[in-house]
Amino acid sequence: MKSAHAPTRKVDGVVPAFGELPIFAVGQSVKVSNRAPVGHYRVPTYLRGKTAIVEAIMEPKAVNNEEEGFGRNAGAVRHYYRIAVPMTSIWSDYAGSPGDGLRIEVFETWLEGVSR
Repeated sequence: MKSAHAPTRKVDGVVPAFGELPIFAVGQSVKVSNRAPVGHYRVPTYLRGKTAIVEAIMEPKAVNNEEEGFGRNAGAVRHYYRIAVPMTSIWSDYAGSPGDGLRIEVFETWLEGVSR
């Protein structure tokens, strides 16, 4: 699936600030981080440690809500990604189609690259 929005583009001679360009690409395999932070967080527990495919890069970029909630963000922005997690990896006894998946937007700091 292609992103509904054009990705941020590189401009010759201009060095983008950290967070300006997406780290992951549409179609890339990613893993949802498996951590247990204290306090405010926005990733469902049942998705942690699961592998997914990036379906879209969300625009516009956004502040890190988890850091912002504690006053530690200073306005830095990063990307949200719509990822697809196979239902069979969430529920081992899932009786639906093996191609079914859950779609969710996850902030960049919660995703890790996966080598194929």
